[in-house]
Amino acid sequence: MFYDFWLEGQWLWNTPLLAGLICIAVLYGFLLLAFTQVKIYQKQPQLFFLSLVILYVTIGSPFAALSHLSFSLHMLQMSILFFIIPPLFLLGIPASLLQQFWTPPTFKGISQLILSPLAALYAFGALFLMYHLPVVLTLLSQHSFVHNGYLFGLFIMSFSMWRPMVRGLHRRYAFLSGLVLMPACFLFILNAVIGGMNNPFPVQMIANLCISPSDLSSINILPSPFNSRYDQIIAGILMLGMHKFALFLTVHLGNKVQEREWGGSS
Repeated sequence: MFYDFWLEGQWLWNTPLLAGLICIAVLYGFLLLAFTQVKIYQKQPQLFFLSLVILYVTIGSPFAALSHLSFSLHMLQMSILFFIIPPLFLLGIPASLLQQFWTPPTFKGISQLILSPLAALYAFGALFLMYHLPVVLTLLSQHSFVHNGYLFGLFIMSFSMWRPMVRGLHRRYAFLSGLVLMPACFLFILNAVIGGMNNPFPVQMIANLCISPSDLSSINILPSPFNSRYDQIIAGILMLGMHKFALFLTVHLGNKVQEREWGGSS
């Protein structure tokens, strides 16, 4: 039945998203060649293009559907979306290119509408914690438009949240970032210890297969560890690990990028 669902075309590659990301990549390459001395094959363009590739695999490939089968896979998707893609994207934009378009008064006015990194961090942490409350998660899963809007808002805030790390202000901010995001990670572990909660996403998926709700408990698409409270514990630990990895990766790559921009060797 799982493979029938795949063959029915429910899990496809998102072609419009791919076209949009290709347009962004082409525009980026044009601006890079027109306004900077940075070559396409150098480190920063590679990071930018890598962020687009990872973004497409995360939300535009069949992995997006697979991520709904368990909490751990879903949290892996969320961690990549909020902790890996934004810093790679920001690190891939040369400072010289950013200065070309951020100087005019129009863009300064737009920048005032964007949350400061600290405000974005606190807002993200609060909304991310709320997202993992069983009542909120179940409610959002029933309304795809609201759910996608909620995640899109978190995605936008994550870029502002990662700006200090990309700029090299990482020591104190990294500690604060981990402190703010830790409650959401521990919430999964706490729910698992208390008794666990049902994953609402497979219910929506299996509903498309015309299966009655009474039959859902007998369906195990993934092995037993992914259909138990261990799945939630794995999800919480995975989020913590991915965030720590993202902090380390951003600091390491950020130092390399700064050395390059300051005339050092990459």
